[in-house]
Amino acid sequence: MIGIGVIGYGYWGPNLVRNFAEAKDARVVAVCDRRPQRLALAQSRYPAIRTYTDEKELLAAPDIDAVAIATPVHTHFDVAMAALQAGKHVLVEKPMAVSAEQAQRMIDEAEKRKLQLMVDHTFIYTPAVRKIKQIITDGELGDIYYYDSTRVNLGLFQHDVNVVWDLAVHDLSILDFLLADKPVAVSATGMSHVPGEPENVAYITLFFATNVVAHINVNWLSPVKVRQTMIGGSWRMLVYDDIEPSEKVRIYDRGINLKPSQEDVYRLLVSYRSGDMRAPHLETTEALRMEADEFVRCVRDNHKPFNDGHAGLRVVRILEAAAESMKLRGAAVQIAGV
Repeated sequence: MIGIGVIGYGYWGPNLVRNFAEAKDARVVAVCDRRPQRLALAQSRYPAIRTYTDEKELLAAPDIDAVAIATPVHTHFDVAMAALQAGKHVLVEKPMAVSAEQAQRMIDEAEKRKLQLMVDHTFIYTPAVRKIKQIITDGELGDIYYYDSTRVNLGLFQHDVNVVWDLAVHDLSILDFLLADKPVAVSATGMSHVPGEPENVAYITLFFATNVVAHINVNWLSPVKVRQTMIGGSWRMLVYDDIEPSEKVRIYDRGINLKPSQEDVYRLLVSYRSGDMRAPHLETTEALRMEADEFVRCVRDNHKPFNDGHAGLRVVRILEAAAESMKLRGAAVQIAGV
């Protein structure tokens, strides 16, 4: 039985506690938060757990094998490093760190101590994204042409990271999971409309070595909540709407056919193809529950997850390049390590 400690019981912490409490071969031993009222809430729901206001006390507990970190982004590095140095396996909320340098140090520490380091890229565990991965791998869409995502809503405003580091992380982790090709450069523009606060609106374009292009629109100032992604391929196209209650993934047998004209073999004629739409069946398992089960399995069996520290590092490198591009008013910036 893997003993789990959860550090941070704010917005995301309660979800982590609930899912680890239900996970096979795991039990939640303790919760840490610096606010006594949050700890009182945790203990009222889970009377058997211990509570701490200092993470050092939690990390010193011998019956805790692994920790899940749900603290503000700027604290991830210090808390995760302390956990790794205490011999604990780590699941850290996204993004894993505020810089690629910090992310690499976390990876090195975990590998040196032979510990698991997983980044909480929850969306790659959703049944919808898993199904899309299968569809792409099976070649049902053909060659991928583009990934176009709109991820907007009114709030929640963050004070330590901008909208790119908050919302675009989801799409960057999804792209990293779906496509074998990785982006080589990024162009980003953004704006803050609240004095003294980070950017709340941003537009990101990712460039690949192939003819794939990805575009991501993230926004904290939208009057409506939209979570929609379109993926276009040479054979079919796909729409993923995370807010849609029943048909989150729809595959359209629509596209274009290219053939040379009889008059000029160098000129291509474009014809349009419009066929049926289908919505594949999706499981209903909660994504975080699947991720919690996978983390426990990785700790128990010494198995490397897809969303390990290296996946988290790839995302942070894109975020850093996007931040540099925004300073340059959208100039393309090469992604480090590619």
